[in-house]
Amino acid sequence: MPPHNFRWRIVFLLFLITTINYVDRNVLSFSMLDDAFRKEMLGVPLSYTLTQADLDAFKIQYGWVDTAFKLAYALGFIMIGWLIDRLGTRKGLSFAIGLWSLAGVATAYVGSFRGLLGARFALGIGEAGNFPSSIKSIAEWFPKKERAFATGLFNAGTNVGIILTAALIPWMTLKYGWRMSFMTTGVLGFVVLVFWWLNYQKPEDHPKVSTRELRYIKQDNQPEEIEGRVTWWRLLRFRQTWALIVGKLMADPIWWFYLTWLPDFFNSSEALTQRLDLQNIGFPFMVIYIISDGGSIFFGWLSSRLMKMGWSLNRARKTTMLLCALCVVPIFFAAQTQNVYIATVLIAIAAAGHLGWSANVYTIASDLYPKSAVAMVTGIGGFSGAVGGALLAAVIGPIRVQWGYLPLFLLASSTYLIALLFIHLLIPKMKPVEM
Repeated sequence: MPPHNFRWRIVFLLFLITTINYVDRNVLSFSMLDDAFRKEMLGVPLSYTLTQADLDAFKIQYGWVDTAFKLAYALGFIMIGWLIDRLGTRKGLSFAIGLWSLAGVATAYVGSFRGLLGARFALGIGEAGNFPSSIKSIAEWFPKKERAFATGLFNAGTNVGIILTAALIPWMTLKYGWRMSFMTTGVLGFVVLVFWWLNYQKPEDHPKVSTRELRYIKQDNQPEEIEGRVTWWRLLRFRQTWALIVGKLMADPIWWFYLTWLPDFFNSSEALTQRLDLQNIGFPFMVIYIISDGGSIFFGWLSSRLMKMGWSLNRARKTTMLLCALCVVPIFFAAQTQNVYIATVLIAIAAAGHLGWSANVYTIASDLYPKSAVAMVTGIGGFSGAVGGALLAAVIGPIRVQWGYLPLFLLASSTYLIALLFIHLLIPKMKPVEM
């Protein structure tokens, strides 16, 4: 007889939080197409006509703002992973949601690149709390055989957030101005904060969890605590930690590139015969992220399904990650095709591969580490991914201005296969760490 299914309500709650997290971080990617926003940041009058030199300068400055966000995101992982393992998931994520929502609202009041950089820095620190908290929640609420699927489900909120942003922010910006877009999305964060605080507890403390479901959740008998103090230096002794670092360091910068620069790609790519603006850019983004949402759920389900069929953890996770990596390979054609629809499909397949990859890489933390170390391990992985994203962000602007998008898409197409090779060399067999 199957257990009661209250744990899936927790996944839905994490899905909502992740959705708002991605709405808040992606408003800027669409606002950058608005002339009024560009002129405000460049400090020129609204009546001024922007030249190509102005637009190139804007993109380079925007790249530095994006770099600051990612450095803050990395710094946030250092602090918040530690904070969550000590305060608990409920309090730790509450702090993170409050901080990123406040930063989102503050962005509505900036009037220069300097102010924008400060607001995005604060946003990055707060938003770093989402994934360590969510992965720790999944470890608390699910047995190993369901974790990749559960992770894929809540991780699908990343794409739903982008879809909502693509559908609403261009319209809201054109009708009410870019400041209202930031204000509205920031306030949504405070709404989900209330839902989180009122509904989340550990399964053993939650009044709506049956004894049968709690027994099902705890079936792996994974140690709850670790002897001695958990530190980054202690965790870095293990090959499993370095496998997670590689998986995030090499793949996350590509995802950041999609999130930050795809609006500009569709708006200004030299290869495309049809260029999109705020009035018509929403459609390809909805296609891309609906398809990639399917990838997040499917590839999360696939590795969980393979394990239920009797495959080992090692074989199920790595086979699924190989399929994800292969989905990304054709993306370099997107920078060469003249057809916006072909480019959209290629990017959508690559994004689906990334989210499937991410769901399985994140699950390594809950597969191989005791629950009391999951948030800190996830923080290490997130830190490495954010550092990689910051390094790539610092050079994307100049690369884009000088050589176009082809070098960036070529990098994306090969990264995942190389990362999987390194992961396999580091951990030929996935085994839990002994702490």
